Amino acid sequence: MKKILAFLLGIMVMATMIAGCGGDKKEEKKPAAQKFINIATGGTSGTYFPLGGALADILNKNIPGANASAQSTGASVANVNLLNQGKVEIAFIQNDIAYYAANGTEMFKDKKVPGLQGLATLYPETVQIVTLKKSGIQTVADFKGKRIAVGAAGSGTEANARQIMAEYGITYDDIKVQYLSFGEAASALKDGNVDAAFVTAGHPTAAIQDISTQNEVVLVPVEADKADSLIKKYPFYTKLVINKGTYAKQEADVPAVAVKCMLAVTDKMDADTAYSVTKALYTNLDRMKTAHAVAASITKETAKDGMSITVNPGAEKFFSEK
Repeated sequence: MKKILAFLLGIMVMATMIAGCGGDKKEEKKPAAQKFINIATGGTSGTYFPLGGALADILNKNIPGANASAQSTGASVANVNLLNQGKVEIAFIQNDIAYYAANGTEMFKDKKVPGLQGLATLYPETVQIVTLKKSGIQTVADFKGKRIAVGAAGSGTEANARQIMAEYGITYDDIKVQYLSFGEAASALKDGNVDAAFVTAGHPTAAIQDISTQNEVVLVPVEADKADSLIKKYPFYTKLVINKGTYAKQEADVPAVAVKCMLAVTDKMDADTAYSVTKALYTNLDRMKTAHAVAASITKETAKDGMSITVNPGAEKFFSEK
């Protein structure tokens, strides 16, 4: 009888131990630690803001523990500063602004931002050079003596204008410079107060479409040889074509150059996180397309086109995978 009792007691002890082990396994399955990811975008009426919201949604649904949110900001230049201050983890910026920040030039002269890294370039923001047919302007070389809206002072557009005109031998001494935002430039064109304007924005651009409803708009080309020379000096530019019919009465394709919207981080983002973010984005592009039509241009194949700064190692790992 004692042997039987000892046997049963042994079984009970083993059962208790097994149950205890099972309980330990359940305790080991802890939820993933929360990872806060603040995303800097732009104004609420712009393109960056809805895309940022879609990206936050993608990260929250596809990265364990991610707590991502998009915030409205002053766009590219402000976003670089937010990254540098550690107030955001990811930012939408133009690749030319990223280049200036990483190299301490243009609006970042003597204010170089170390550690800035790229995740991907997304879609083109076209440098559109706009005039009206009645101006008689057919090429940038015709700008001498004309009133040219070059963008707001210190803006990316203003740098685009200066760099492109230089390829044609035109400096600010040769023109009547008008520092206007693209909204102001569109109004000035319509009212006859400027002869041509530089507008850096995804095309078609609403402000230019508005002008074309009552005026015959002409897009001034950047010829291939000039574009090639420009890209050698400034690697953030890419070539593209503004297809005929983009604007009313536009009967021919127009060669142009573009900068690119990109996602930037700093070297504070570890490679594993950057890999997860990049993979989540490129495996959920349909969600981005529901946020804005420009997302149709976002592809893995073009994700490094116009990349103007060092790519984060985690993103690089993702792009190297077949």
